[in-house]
Amino acid sequence: MNIIVTGASRGIGFDIVRELSKNAAHKIIAISRNTERLEVLKKQCLAEHKNEITTVDIDLATLPNDQLNQALQQFDCVDVLINNAGVLINKPFLELTAGDWQQMFGVNLFTVVELVKAVHPKLSKSAQAHIVNIGSMGGFQGSSKFPGLSGYSASKAALANLTECLAEEFTADNIKVNCLALGAVNTEMLGQAFPDYKAPLDSHEMAKFITNFALNTHQYLNGKVIPVSLTTP
Repeated sequence: MNIIVTGASRGIGFDIVRELSKNAAHKIIAISRNTERLEVLKKQCLAEHKNEITTVDIDLATLPNDQLNQALQQFDCVDVLINNAGVLINKPFLELTAGDWQQMFGVNLFTVVELVKAVHPKLSKSAQAHIVNIGSMGGFQGSSKFPGLSGYSASKAALANLTECLAEEFTADNIKVNCLALGAVNTEMLGQAFPDYKAPLDSHEMAKFITNFALNTHQYLNGKVIPVSLTTP
């Protein structure tokens, strides 16, 4: 399969690419702004699984981007797009600045919009195209909400709604679109926002689940926002 993963330089995205690279037949484009971490990822995939992935060190806010377009030329089609890049700012609502809101919606929603637009021509050529948006339980209707996460949760709620809309719009193109609303996972991003909190799952465990979902569920599910959490609600 031809696969694109964003936010690939750390945490869940890093581990998703490592998991995908276990199948040497997968051709992977890993996207992040962190050039050094992408290079580490590329070396690990080659050393561990003989899979030479393509890395693209860009800010997704710059799309459309010539560097991404050049990387896409190696693909006749794109089978899987995993929109994993995200930003979490933990602040009380009254302390959030306009810049904070713009940053979270910019990364968590608007970059997804632009990347899907950029990749759509390649997705529409696949017989099994699947877009997987990585959301959050914070953006899942009826879930527990927490102080300090209003901006983050609102941006992920918007991503969930966008998922439902795109699934309908892309029906004629045979592109499936689903969203995984993740609960807490031990990642660098979570640790920065909540230094004293220990999540029940590690990123490599969640990466295995997401990888399997992205590769195997497009024939069963479309337009779904699925909670992935060990707690209720």
